[in-house]
Amino acid sequence: MQTIDRAAAVLRALSGADSHGIRLSDVAEATELGKSTVLRLLGALGAVGYVEYDGDAKRYRLGYGLFELGMSARRFHLLDQARTVLDRLAAATGDTVFLSVRDSDQALCADRRTGSYPIRSLTLSVGDRRPLGVGAGSLALLAFERDEEINRVLESSKPERKCFERFGDAALRAMIAATRRDGYSFNDGHIVNAMNAVGVPVLDDSGRVIAALSIAAIRDRMQDPRRAKLVALLHAESRALGRRNTERTTGADG
Repeated sequence: MQTIDRAAAVLRALSGADSHGIRLSDVAEATELGKSTVLRLLGALGAVGYVEYDGDAKRYRLGYGLFELGMSARRFHLLDQARTVLDRLAAATGDTVFLSVRDSDQALCADRRTGSYPIRSLTLSVGDRRPLGVGAGSLALLAFERDEEINRVLESSKPERKCFERFGDAALRAMIAATRRDGYSFNDGHIVNAMNAVGVPVLDDSGRVIAALSIAAIRDRMQDPRRAKLVALLHAESRALGRRNTERTTGADG
């Protein structure tokens, strides 16, 4: 219990810092703990992604892992709310529809629906993971992050992406640029030949990406003008889902 209390005190001290972070001595002063104790706690918290260390500035700040933990409550509501969205999209398109969420530097397939079209794209099952950027839903999750975060993810995911030969750094950066330009991601058979997919992000009220919706089908069913219609459906559903999630988490819906 003492260790948990001390770790919580360190996190509270970091939460009061600006984006540049604070020094070890500042954390020790704020928590009234010895520097050696604070250093051990910061190291442990850093190992699980809750704290980041800027070696050049010698400053500490809250890490993205802590943000992911804080967002987990929203995700549970999101999964519930997304069920009817996935049902509608699968019924309207006849294709396979996916809900993806970010889990650290990976995209997790959180849910899936199959449509009525006899040739189905089942390249992802619920619970499957891919490096961020690999696949339409995964790319939609990554492309609308800040540039610094994208750079960090691309660097950290290099070993995992070696299994996906069409998702090298240069190719993935080009896909990110195209996704930002077009407002949706497009996977043109880069994972399974003749299988295409489109994806869009789901944004909360602050513009932060909280999930992605994507549709996969054989290439013949992804040609314009049908592809444009699929993207329009995805955008409409993603906006509605983002609004409902915001209302649910803020209590605006009663």
